[in-house]
Amino acid sequence: MKNNRKGLAELRGNNTTMVFTITLVLLILGLLMLLEYHAQRQSFRAQEQLTYKVDLTPNVDDNMAKSLTDSIAALPYVRKAEYISKEEAAEIFSNEIGEDFVSFIGYNPLSPTIMVNFWANWDPDHSSQIIDQFCHNIKQLDIVTGVAYQEHVANSVMSLFRKLTLFMVFFGLLLLVICYITIRNTIRISLSSQRESIQTMRMVGATNGFITRPYLWRSALFGAMGGIFANMLLFTIFYIFNHEFSTALLHPHHFSRYAVIAIILVVIGITVSLISTAAAVHRYLRLKE
Repeated sequence: MKNNRKGLAELRGNNTTMVFTITLVLLILGLLMLLEYHAQRQSFRAQEQLTYKVDLTPNVDDNMAKSLTDSIAALPYVRKAEYISKEEAAEIFSNEIGEDFVSFIGYNPLSPTIMVNFWANWDPDHSSQIIDQFCHNIKQLDIVTGVAYQEHVANSVMSLFRKLTLFMVFFGLLLLVICYITIRNTIRISLSSQRESIQTMRMVGATNGFITRPYLWRSALFGAMGGIFANMLLFTIFYIFNHEFSTALLHPHHFSRYAVIAIILVVIGITVSLISTAAAVHRYLRLKE
């Protein structure tokens, strides 16, 4: 009787440890995924706000310049293209310096330009290749004198996002490995505490599949519970952070992505639990044979 009570206590303790481990790992993994999502948003916004200035010849015909602007705007990777004439450029510059410099020097030295913004891309290298090819092609036109942009800023944004993504992937995989090892060891302890019951089932002809099935069902349940608990904690953390710092983390615009992340966490919890449990039970039963 005492042995049964002791075994049940150990089993409950192992189950609690398993759920706690899954919840903790999924909580950290969820935070990383959310951080990656918002970092990606900021990176995309920074890339799309970078303006590429296409300088045209001073005496270019307005109709020709507008036609080129429309052609650029029609490209699938171009977010926006805006034509600024010499007069508009002079007006903008005069507003910035607070003085009518054209009247002062007697003529307008500015050239008409086309301001181009590109869509951000998941692959920074691919995006860089597209922009480089665009700059190369546009410079071949007779009415274009050059393309100016802050190259170091563009490269820094793309490089930072690439490094952050690689770090997130590496750390996420490390967490999953730790979770796998912990669950497998927990299941092995649970099997050892129930060795008498397993031996009895074997004596009456139970197959390995029959013995394994309850552990798989239970591990799937614990994995789902860990995912649900992790999502609840994530929402609580985001709610407090959003309330304290008045951020837009809980804006409805993000809810669809949050829902996807929440589902992914539950699926990961179930999958890792099943794989860890199956490996541990299979190894235990094989050794006992």
